[in-house]
Amino acid sequence: MSYHRILLKLSGEVLGGVKGHGIDPDAASYFSQELKQIHDKNVQIGVVIGGGNIFRGAKNITSIDRVSGDHMGMLATVINALALRDTFEKAGMKSVVMVPHNITGLTLAFDRLKALELLEQRVIVIFAGGTGNPYFTTDSAAALRASEIDADILLKGTKVDGVYTADPVEDPSATRYETVSYDEAIDKKLRIMDMSAMALCRDNMMPIKVFDFTKAGELLRVVSGQAVGTLITE
Repeated sequence: MSYHRILLKLSGEVLGGVKGHGIDPDAASYFSQELKQIHDKNVQIGVVIGGGNIFRGAKNITSIDRVSGDHMGMLATVINALALRDTFEKAGMKSVVMVPHNITGLTLAFDRLKALELLEQRVIVIFAGGTGNPYFTTDSAAALRASEIDADILLKGTKVDGVYTADPVEDPSATRYETVSYDEAIDKKLRIMDMSAMALCRDNMMPIKVFDFTKAGELLRVVSGQAVGTLITE
């Protein structure tokens, strides 16, 4: 494997399946099967999952302010993380859920040294609850946790096969980047991660690979070092 330790970031919609909301058992099973392929290759795995399949924020709910909405979103990521933990365990992969502030009986409080210890033992560590602070997305949480656990790379799983010069649906002439620099991605406002997350990855020289997680076996191909997706680096 080209990467020994990875941080995989996925949106909550991945767990929503075709409908994009709720937790679809088939989607959770697919998630587990994809991770098992690299887990069986002794790759150490950290996961950050969004919560958009359960709660999309408070933008259209005028009775809920931004901070409360963000806290609700953090709890949604915990629900997804617990679903993943159960699915992984049933597939024979030990896993734990870590959150910024412990939920007794359900999760562990984030501890960098403990996370590193668990990863070395091939336990999948699911980082939920975002950064623990409002106004920060799960992209920022992924960039932060990837840096803290000294991941070799941050893998951003999406529904497209990389980063394009324009929206390929709207612009048939759009081309896919094989590689792109952090600064170019920020300057051109490419739709990869939010700007805070991109800046954090740049400052910590954390490479990012954007790839199509919905394509069976693509995660294994990425971790094997095959030329798929888009690599964002210096």
